[in-house]
Amino acid sequence: MNFQNTNKILKVVLSVGDESGIGPEVILKALYSNEIPENIDYVLVGSKKNLQNTYKYLRSLGLEKIANPKNLNIHDLKISSSDNDTKSSYGDSSFQYLTKAIEIVKQSPNSALVTGPICKKSWSLAGHYFSGQTEVLAKSCGVKNVGMLFTAKSPITGWRFNTLLATTHIALSEVPKKLTTELIHSKLDLFKDFCNTYTDNPSLKVAGLNPHAGEEGILGHEERDWLNDALITWNKKNRGIELLGPLSPDSCWNSSVKAWNNKNAEKHDGILAMYHDQGLIPMKVIALNYSVNTTIGLPFIRTSPDHGTGFDIAGKGIAQSQSMIEAIKAAVEMTNNSRLLNTH
Repeated sequence: MNFQNTNKILKVVLSVGDESGIGPEVILKALYSNEIPENIDYVLVGSKKNLQNTYKYLRSLGLEKIANPKNLNIHDLKISSSDNDTKSSYGDSSFQYLTKAIEIVKQSPNSALVTGPICKKSWSLAGHYFSGQTEVLAKSCGVKNVGMLFTAKSPITGWRFNTLLATTHIALSEVPKKLTTELIHSKLDLFKDFCNTYTDNPSLKVAGLNPHAGEEGILGHEERDWLNDALITWNKKNRGIELLGPLSPDSCWNSSVKAWNNKNAEKHDGILAMYHDQGLIPMKVIALNYSVNTTIGLPFIRTSPDHGTGFDIAGKGIAQSQSMIEAIKAAVEMTNNSRLLNTH
């Protein structure tokens, strides 16, 4: 399959991520798949040499369903330290790939960004002190209010499953300190705008912070002291939105399981989780490999697979590419949706 047609409608820019992980492998597998949309200008940002070596190695393992780099449009970045087999080197390279990919997307109307997984420790060793790619994107675009949203389209029912995180890559002990009425309102504003691209009157749920949503102050006081009022205040200003919460976190996603598997089940449009693992555990358990990370609030669409670098399976040829496929599909779908498009 040849991807070098310059007359394509939409440009999807893929940064390969950490090359010592499974990023290059899942990208080559995904770009071979007949599930990804055609008539798209796919541009890879990374090391051409590494992608060629990855292809040759995977072929030597007997894999055939992988895209050949010679047929791909590769923006070849030659990083001075890329030949050094160290975490710092790989961290620096992956950071430079992301930076260049963002630059290309910002300069290209009707484009989207798909990012391969990176290693935060390697970034730190290379002197890039960001807690994740989301934070780099926000700084690069000069945007303060962004959201880390995980989305998945059920292959069974076609229902889109959305979970937004109120807080992201911070220690659990810091979560109660970061949560405020202003933060919750800002995340709900982003969530409403995102869901409005699919429906005019979204139905949203909010998970409580504490077990049983605090049990009226017995198991935690945040819900009682301010979160209840914060949701009421926001809903009064957004009366077209059905807002439920704060709900007990241990049962908040029960309806998501039903909607994922049953076309006739009651549907909701999204759930706001208070912290990273609270939202990601049910998301990954329910959606499995179909879950995609997307950053909302940017002037362009950005998605990525919901898994990490997979160092333990890198080089074995066994990495699944479904989440990368879904990330590409979601980027195309969202960018082609006229109500999501921003003029950048």
